[in-house]
Amino acid sequence: MKQPPIGGFFLAKAEINDIMFLIQGIISVLQGQKVGCMKKEEKKFFIVNKDILPDAILKTAEIKELLARNEVNTINEAVEKVGLSRSAFYKYRDGVFPFYEASKGKIITIAISMWDKSGILSNVLNSIAIAKGNVLTINQGIPLQGVARVSIAIETQPMDIDAEEILERLRAIPGVKKVEILGQS
Repeated sequence: MKQPPIGGFFLAKAEINDIMFLIQGIISVLQGQKVGCMKKEEKKFFIVNKDILPDAILKTAEIKELLARNEVNTINEAVEKVGLSRSAFYKYRDGVFPFYEASKGKIITIAISMWDKSGILSNVLNSIAIAKGNVLTINQGIPLQGVARVSIAIETQPMDIDAEEILERLRAIPGVKKVEILGQS
């Protein structure tokens, strides 16, 4: 048996169900809910040592830095200066950015190994404060064999330097043995 006409057309029961599903999906999206095939893709990021990256990715990052610092006026000028094709740049540009750009406005957690001597932790905290980093947490374990291990969570939004620079400054402090990033959010 046929359904009553809707807008001058006869619709089968399966078509009505499809339309109802579509309408429910639209309503859910408007309400901010995720629906079946309409899920937003979650992006995953990795911290990778630049020594293992292909040249095209490194050159893409270099081009983006040249453009950000206004050292070149056009993408064409930048790719010629670096020696990368425009197509390779366009292929990688949306997925490549320096660590400091990814960490700006975020919270990074760093692990520091330092000699167990008076004043070293104070110097570390002073360096972070000078860079306008906001220390959120400090966790220090009991020193073992003269080495103290500390983890510090830092909010990077107020900092006037990038995360890479603060890590280099911390590594340069006398008595600091190792500085590494545990994570970021």
